[in-house]
Amino acid sequence: MTINPNAKMPESQQGTEIYNFDPLIVKYHYEIDYIHSYAQDSEFFKALGQKKLLGSKCKKCGYVYATPRAHCMMCGAETEWYELPKEGRIHSFTTCYFGSEEFLPETPFHLVLVEFDGVNSLFLGRLIGADTEDLYIGMPIRAKFRRNLKISPTDVYFVPTEEAGKKK
Repeated sequence: MTINPNAKMPESQQGTEIYNFDPLIVKYHYEIDYIHSYAQDSEFFKALGQKKLLGSKCKKCGYVYATPRAHCMMCGAETEWYELPKEGRIHSFTTCYFGSEEFLPETPFHLVLVEFDGVNSLFLGRLIGADTEDLYIGMPIRAKFRRNLKISPTDVYFVPTEEAGKKK
């Protein structure tokens, strides 16, 4: 056993840039590459490349989830893949004026919780093609898919349907 009460963390000449003291705002660079497995959710991401949205349906109680899951949260039984409709409506929305490093250049952007007919839970996605003042609960929207996949949840996004501008 080694005990060293005089041990110190290594130091560098790089400090932290301070932008403000109250509240404290600092600049910090963060970048990392990592290998990630989508495991049981792999089919969801593969389906995006086929312009399909997959959720999950409980084999036992029939509860339909808008997001992939291996087991039902209601009864615990296994689920199976379920193709979601491409059209739904806004259940709730928010406009984000700040985002992570990847999304910061795209601010402001809208996040919506999407309701689909026949589906018991909601799907979170981005909405483009509408200004904040034009958004409303119940607005009809449809899914669109990136042509060049990133194999990411951002490969699907939503736009207002033609009917969206007629109602309000």
